[in-house]
Amino acid sequence: MNRLPKPGRSPSGAPLPALGLYPMELSRNLRADSVARLDPTPPLAIDAAARVGEAVVAMRSGKVGCLLVTDRGRVAGVFTERDLLTRVLASGRSLETPMRAVMTPDPVTVGPRDTVRTAIKRMQRGGYRHLPVVDADGRPVGTLSARRVMHYIVEHFPALVFTLPPDGNQYPATAEGA
Repeated sequence: MNRLPKPGRSPSGAPLPALGLYPMELSRNLRADSVARLDPTPPLAIDAAARVGEAVVAMRSGKVGCLLVTDRGRVAGVFTERDLLTRVLASGRSLETPMRAVMTPDPVTVGPRDTVRTAIKRMQRGGYRHLPVVDADGRPVGTLSARRVMHYIVEHFPALVFTLPPDGNQYPATAEGA
C-alpha cells in the first residue's frame, strides 16, 4: 500500500490548493528582480581604524549582527558576530584591537542593480549570511541579509506560509492534533 499522495493530490485524492506563484515564476523573478527590490537595510558602517570595542557598541545599538568596515568611504571589509567570537574572543584579543586586524577583508559584494539570483548564488557559494550592497564606486548603500532573501522567496508561496482561514472567526468542526 502506497501512503504517499499522488503529485498534485492530497492523501484523500482531492486536488491541492494553489500555491500562489508557480516555481517557474519564482525562477523567472529571481533572474528579473534586482537586489534593490529586496529593500536592503541601510548600511551600518565603521572605519577600519576604529577599535573592536566601538564596533561592538555600534552592533548592539543598531541591533545588527554585521557591520561594514570602510576605508576612505569604500567597503574594505565586514565584521560579524562570528568574527567577534572567532577572531577576537576565542583568540584572546583585546577590544582595543583595530578593526583592520579582525575584519573579513575584501568581502564579496552586490550592486543594487544585480539580480536576486546573483545575490543568492554569491551568498550560497561563500556561505554568507550578509552581503554588502555597494554602488559603482564601492561605497556602501545597504546590507543584504539572508532573512531579506527568505522573505522574498516566501512571498512566492503564500498558501504554504499563510495557513489562516480567510474568515478569522471560522473554526474547524473537529479538534486537530492528538
